[in-house]
Amino acid sequence: MTILVTGATGFLGREIVKKTNNEKVLVITLGQSIGNNIICNLANEIPILPPIEMVIHAAGKAHVVPKTEQEKNDFYKVNVLGTSHLLMALENNTSLKKFIFISSVSVYGLTEGQEIEETAPLLANDAYGKSKIEAEQLIIDWCTNKNVDHYILRLPLIAGIHPPGNLGAMINAIKKGFYLSIGKANVKKSMVMAEDIASFILGLNNSPGIYNLTDGYHPTFDELEKGIAKALNKKNPLKIPQIIANSIAKVGDVLGNKSPINSNKLKKIQSELTFSDTKARMELGWKPKKVIDNVDRVINN
Repeated sequence: MTILVTGATGFLGREIVKKTNNEKVLVITLGQSIGNNIICNLANEIPILPPIEMVIHAAGKAHVVPKTEQEKNDFYKVNVLGTSHLLMALENNTSLKKFIFISSVSVYGLTEGQEIEETAPLLANDAYGKSKIEAEQLIIDWCTNKNVDHYILRLPLIAGIHPPGNLGAMINAIKKGFYLSIGKANVKKSMVMAEDIASFILGLNNSPGIYNLTDGYHPTFDELEKGIAKALNKKNPLKIPQIIANSIAKVGDVLGNKSPINSNKLKKIQSELTFSDTKARMELGWKPKKVIDNVDRVINN
């Protein structure tokens, strides 16, 4: 089998390529950096591709809060136009059987909720979430027209070796002793292991559709903070009372973008947000590991 992987040098892409290298498949990587088999900026180019049987489209723009209109437009260029250009490149590829798209739970546009399912409305109004919604629809329409099986995987916070984004920032802050835990820190957030996603993707062979993938456990901030501290041989993070956190957030409201925290960010941090992976478990045999049980291995790799 010949597999095309986009975003192969990214956080999740690297894990996917590592897993595919253990299989009897030919892996072709596509991306902007030297080292890819096909060097291409999908946002601006339509690549020339050999016959492909399976596509894993993991390339995309994330982990950035846009501050300008140009930065907002970049989400559209990378995530929507990039996907469109990839589909154009595949237009006459009669070998293609499966298209797997790495999407995000951001498409739901929610900051709180419990066990949100795939049937929930797509309410995202931010640049990132909207771009993922548009990319999903492009893929669904194209694959339906071409009779290609498609799998849309909506992912929450991804854990793995050297994670980017908020999880990476939390680990670094705890390592340096700068992290402060707020209140009881007992709200749950959905997470999933990168290696579980990678292994799962290679086994997809039935029931195409849209799926949330989580570890099914949804650790609390308190569990995660303590687990990271233990893995780093650090003391548990200091806790600040809720009333003090509220006061700091109000100061942040006045300072604007210069402040790392404000009332909206504080509310988001302290709002429970979990997603149901029941559909993937029932239809695809999804059996992930608990992130909280693997913090030590992730931190120390």
